[in-house]
Amino acid sequence: MRQRLSVETYARGVLAGDRTTLSRAITIIESSLADDRKLASQILQNILPHAGKSIRIGITGVPGVGKSTFIEAFGTYLTALGKRVAVLAVDPSSKQSGGSILGDKTRMEKLARDPRAYIRPSPTNLSLGGVARHTREAILLCEAAGYDIILVETVGVGQSETLVKGMTDFFLLLMLAGAGDELQGIKKGIMEMVDAVAVNKADSGNEGAVAKAVSEYRQALHLFPETASRVPVQVVACSALEGVGMEPIWKLISDFHARTSESGFLQQNRQFQRTEWLHEQIRQSLEDQFYENDLVRQHIASADEAVRTGEKLPEEAAADLIGLFLRSTIQTPKNSAKS
Repeated sequence: MRQRLSVETYARGVLAGDRTTLSRAITIIESSLADDRKLASQILQNILPHAGKSIRIGITGVPGVGKSTFIEAFGTYLTALGKRVAVLAVDPSSKQSGGSILGDKTRMEKLARDPRAYIRPSPTNLSLGGVARHTREAILLCEAAGYDIILVETVGVGQSETLVKGMTDFFLLLMLAGAGDELQGIKKGIMEMVDAVAVNKADSGNEGAVAKAVSEYRQALHLFPETASRVPVQVVACSALEGVGMEPIWKLISDFHARTSESGFLQQNRQFQRTEWLHEQIRQSLEDQFYENDLVRQHIASADEAVRTGEKLPEEAAADLIGLFLRSTIQTPKNSAKS
């Protein structure tokens, strides 16, 4: 294991914008080792006053829509404006090995070489929805390191949209042309969450199909209720491959940020997200303690077998294991009254 630095060294390096230290700090917060968890908490406490000043943008889309290509084109546009951009690209983990491909840097070669950009691919470690468990902490570290824009890319596996919406200020959905057919397959919940829809691949020769798709999406969005931010959802066309449409997308994000800042929605939304983060941490901590419990470890294989063979229903087996866990965690008072 690589030698750990002091809390002060990590904090100083992150605040100075040193990429190497930032990467090492994110590695600490992603670690499941008990000592690293304590160190991570101390690092975050040190940098917390310097976080929170970025615009956090979540990006999702249907398979094959070109999320990585879009992020590279959009990120390059932003750095050309003088912005510092951090990309947190969540990489899917293998169910067999738990490993991840971590191929985002190779898919964003130009942006990865940009001195104003920072790309951090992180494995999901099979967490719910394809969002890395510690993405929120990584956002805070990147903000403390001076990045103005944080782009969070999802792997797009259903629940990821809800989770990314819950940690960002602006949620962008990338779609393809052919809206008439694809509208049938869009979950209403996802469309109700988005702040803008960008129809990608408006490449040369495909402009007509994309314009038709934009029109159809705009008509469909009229059927949805008003957004919580009260800012109307915009639909735009873009070509990530040709770098077309980046300026209007940035303008609508900037306008959204200005309007929600003025109305107070931005601050309220972040406060709500922090309380949601608290409850998520409680759930995750309890789950960790449950599976690390010695009694649970002794009986979970037999519970699995009982469910697999149909001897027990999952609910019954789960109740038995939870009962074991609760009984084992009850501490007997050391100074009990003598009879």
